Amino acid sequence: MRVVRGQGMDQRTGLDAGSERPVPGTPCWVSLMVDDLAATQEFYARLFGWEFQPGPRQLGPYTRASLDGRVVAGLGRRPEGRTLPVAWTPYLATDDVDETAGTVRHCGGTVAVGPLDAEDAGRLAVAADPSGAVFGIWQGREHRGAAVEGVADSVLWHELETPETTGVLPFYQAVFGYDVDPAPVGDSATLLLEKRPVASVEGVGPALGEGGAPRWRTHFAVDDPDETVNRVIELGGRVQRPPREGTYGRTATVADPAGAVFTVARPRPQAGAAGTAA
Repeated sequence: MRVVRGQGMDQRTGLDAGSERPVPGTPCWVSLMVDDLAATQEFYARLFGWEFQPGPRQLGPYTRASLDGRVVAGLGRRPEGRTLPVAWTPYLATDDVDETAGTVRHCGGTVAVGPLDAEDAGRLAVAADPSGAVFGIWQGREHRGAAVEGVADSVLWHELETPETTGVLPFYQAVFGYDVDPAPVGDSATLLLEKRPVASVEGVGPALGEGGAPRWRTHFAVDDPDETVNRVIELGGRVQRPPREGTYGRTATVADPAGAVFTVARPRPQAGAAGTAA
């Protein structure tokens, strides 16, 4: 996992606090679609202290989670007949979702949903890269994205897990204009926008598991990963990887009762630094 320490979206994610518009390519939102929305809301309310308000309903019932009154993520009910994965899905910002969706197709990806309007909030599409990893595309209007990231109980980082990076990096560079900073060792790289790290790509090889599909993984910041893991178990979730120390902090990988996998992390204070946590 790569982490960037900073307070506020302008430092952590490349959101311009003055214009309130994320730089195209910035992970600006994260959303989870499940079958039992009420149960999932209760899980995250008790785990992270989130509160919920209604959001756009183009794809069915949808709510926005907030932390201390600031929106941090979205939860929705999976539409019947659609094969959307039960997984936290990052949305990458764009100024023109229709054009970006066309570029996705041109570069070998697929578009499964949209582009379509989400009321006055914005316009979206759900796509997959050539390896099959699912991500969203968001053109914000009234809703530009998360109001806070990088603090406890909010999104910290997004990481693409894939068998090897060379097959997907050209796709993301072509679609979103990322610069790439390869790691000095191992098959991993940081995606940069205007010289700022915004996400990472990890080539995990056989560690993806037999039958495992490439996927984007969301990391949430927490004060105490060990305590958070205990709460996950108490609330009916499960542990995929117990807490452990890495070079850049303490992390654990868990799944909620609906099966959505995510990582909780307490990075070490290394202001302005990015790196890989084992």
